[in-house]
Amino acid sequence: MSNNKNTEANVEMTSEELSEVLQVRRDKLANLQEMGRDPFKESRYDRTHYSVQVKEGFEALEGETVKIAGRMMSKRIQGKAGFIDIQDAEGRIQSYVRKDRLGDEEYTIFKTYDIGDIVGIEGEVFITKRGEISVKADKVTLLSKSLQILPEKYHGLKDQELRYRQRYVDLIVNPEVKDAFITRTKALKALRSYLDERGFLEVETPILNTIAGGANARPFITHHNTLHIPMYLRIANELYLKRLIVGGFDKVYEMGRMFRNEGMDMKHNPEYTAIELYQAYADYTDMMEITENLIAHMAEVATGSTKIVYQGKEIDFKPPWRRMTMIDCVKEFSGVDFNEINTDEEAIAIAKEKGVEIKPGMRRGEIIAEFFEEFGEDKLVQPTFITQHPVEISPLSKRNNEDPRLTDRFEAFANGWELANAFSELNDPIDQKGRFMDQLRKKELGDDEACDMDEDFLNALEVGLPPTGGLGIGIDRVIMLLTDSSSIRDVLLFPTMKPIEKQEESAE
Repeated sequence: MSNNKNTEANVEMTSEELSEVLQVRRDKLANLQEMGRDPFKESRYDRTHYSVQVKEGFEALEGETVKIAGRMMSKRIQGKAGFIDIQDAEGRIQSYVRKDRLGDEEYTIFKTYDIGDIVGIEGEVFITKRGEISVKADKVTLLSKSLQILPEKYHGLKDQELRYRQRYVDLIVNPEVKDAFITRTKALKALRSYLDERGFLEVETPILNTIAGGANARPFITHHNTLHIPMYLRIANELYLKRLIVGGFDKVYEMGRMFRNEGMDMKHNPEYTAIELYQAYADYTDMMEITENLIAHMAEVATGSTKIVYQGKEIDFKPPWRRMTMIDCVKEFSGVDFNEINTDEEAIAIAKEKGVEIKPGMRRGEIIAEFFEEFGEDKLVQPTFITQHPVEISPLSKRNNEDPRLTDRFEAFANGWELANAFSELNDPIDQKGRFMDQLRKKELGDDEACDMDEDFLNALEVGLPPTGGLGIGIDRVIMLLTDSSSIRDVLLFPTMKPIEKQEESAE
């Protein structure tokens, strides 16, 4: 085997040299077209095997003729023979190409092919003297011409921003990137099957809404030309799904994209995947059981274990998870016991003493939540349910019977991140209207994440919502943990990116 490797993709070129190389590729395409061998007129290829099938089935396939297809990732030509590596969806395999098997004309044309070109290889399965399973080519068919230069893995695609921006190149040059998305698909299949087997019905609700409701978040706003009204990309599908419970469905779920016009960081992308599910005649404790068992099931199916290692930390999703109230968590990590603080004034005073930020109009319940975020949230590495959230931050959750200042709600945390949010759903339309009015008060005070009033949802509650448990899970964060990914953009095939020209304008 020759070591005279085509290093076209490894050489750092000036822009002028790069333009010349790109022009050479276009010239090669033009020559092929003039010869009547336009690769873009190839419509299909009857592939018989993937690379992995050839390698794993070598004993049965040795000496047999197969047809493989994929992208040419390396090319080593010396005289009348050479080796190329073909990468398909499942891996790579080597092909041995000889002039005496292809013929003079075909071999001459083959030598003009470039790294990145997509080819079909028909030939005999054999093993080289060095012990590498390969395909001895009898025919090489150019199926698509690459007019760009692929970066070499270890030198040319280090820029993480470029990898996200050109995911198609990232997947070619760094095929191991696919593993995270394969794990994602396995986990989502496990999620759906878990719910389907327990009688939940998957449904679809509107993505374009006339009211931004169901959560506290800043929406994306668009305009409907025919109706002449503003519309909002959904920030949650909660209110529609609860309408279905009113209508007589007992168990429903929807998984899909949500859109929030908020900041971007390693845990946040403007569009993300979430699942919400609702079960009639259940409460938030039932949702706890579903949450811990569902995520544990996803982990086991996708990774083979309920135990994962994330950035060096072992996290075990095996049920049961730890349970603690928000007030108890604040007390444990800050030393402040809000069971002994009963007025807004007392809460504001202790917040100032502890250096917790206070916004205009904040009340005791909101200050408890600020204390939790400041002192408790990042301490919750192992899966933990934080329960009994203050009513001020829970506009859609049923009040706790023992302390009406709190709600029957939980958030699930792991690695210091919120993974899930669930309630015993508020089904009192009078109380719900009061909560909506409080949200409008917050909006007037400048809170652009506060909910709008939803009169039709109130009407649905007046028709009658049975006692209901509801749950929302942030899918992307769960997948980050299962794949040991440090950024949400690593588990989104096409994360939101600022266009390059906009970046350049901002820099001026």
